[in-house]
Amino acid sequence: MSFELIKPGININFMGKRYIFLGLSVAVMCICLGAIAFKGLTMGIDFAGGLLIQARFTEQVTPDNIRQALDEAGLPTPSVQGFGEDGDNEYLINLQGDEELESDVARESTLNQRVTDSLMSFFGEDKVEIRRVEMVGPRVGQDLRQKAMSALYYSILMILIYISGRFEHKWGTSAVLVGALLGALYVASLLGISMVYLIILAVVVTVILCYTLKFEYALGAILALLHDVIITVGVFALLDKEITLSFVAAILTIAGYSLNDTIIIYDRIREHVQKSRKGDYAEIINRSVNETLSRTVLTSGSTLMVVLALYLFGGAVNQDFALALLIGIGVGTWSSIFVSAPALLFWSRPPKADGTNGAPAASAA
Repeated sequence: MSFELIKPGININFMGKRYIFLGLSVAVMCICLGAIAFKGLTMGIDFAGGLLIQARFTEQVTPDNIRQALDEAGLPTPSVQGFGEDGDNEYLINLQGDEELESDVARESTLNQRVTDSLMSFFGEDKVEIRRVEMVGPRVGQDLRQKAMSALYYSILMILIYISGRFEHKWGTSAVLVGALLGALYVASLLGISMVYLIILAVVVTVILCYTLKFEYALGAILALLHDVIITVGVFALLDKEITLSFVAAILTIAGYSLNDTIIIYDRIREHVQKSRKGDYAEIINRSVNETLSRTVLTSGSTLMVVLALYLFGGAVNQDFALALLIGIGVGTWSSIFVSAPALLFWSRPPKADGTNGAPAASAA
């Protein structure tokens, strides 16, 4: 007797309850945006620049003890975080964002030695083990921060071209739109405007243009992607986790994973619209989501099991990366069903009785 997690022919009324699910998504996004705005993000050394030291102590110490040791040595007040399991007495000491530190960054060995000497003098030479040292200059950190934001925005633009071309046959229009957005972004950057603020504005403009030009499928996919990114970043803000290059890699991975889920559902919607243009559009979308539900749940579940194993057994270095994937894959699966699919109902044109002027781009790619 075969086991089936989701029985064939299941018919959950996702679209009928879409306002409840969308309300939950909006509420969680508002909480995450509030955490980002008011609590702020903890930038790792990759983006903030500075010196990162991983130190292990043979006796129990507290972050306040470490700050006191560096303060007595005349060093900037560091950010101190526990590393590894409880009881390991291992800490990440991060010195960043200080003018005095910036002048010392060019002398990595000198600054590293000052920190090491202050810790050994305060706690004892035989009670401190320096296990890792990383140094990033402040200008390099700023450049990495801008490139990370740019990478995320460029991925959104590529999604816009692909989705609008494949499902709506608007390759030319989407390519011209993306070219104009990139051109405007380049010109604005020449004026000295911060790239971070430029990209945030560009994302807002992209969403508005997708709505105006009736890129319904692309708009649904982009909204789902923004939903996933905002929630993942917001949870990291709530947990005081550092934003590093590995976190950016996780975000881009999440974007690809979520888009793949969305495309599967969109493909099924397009097939059904092509076959039954006279049908109710909400029912078509609902049936498509139900028919792909087994594939979505099984794929996401198996992936989450692997990522969970990485989080639990992959070591402290990989934990934040795995945590971001756990959050992102979970909300990405949710957004594929409860954000990108219902979005078509808000902006798409439902089929008419005669089958004309119906839902967009029903023909095969």
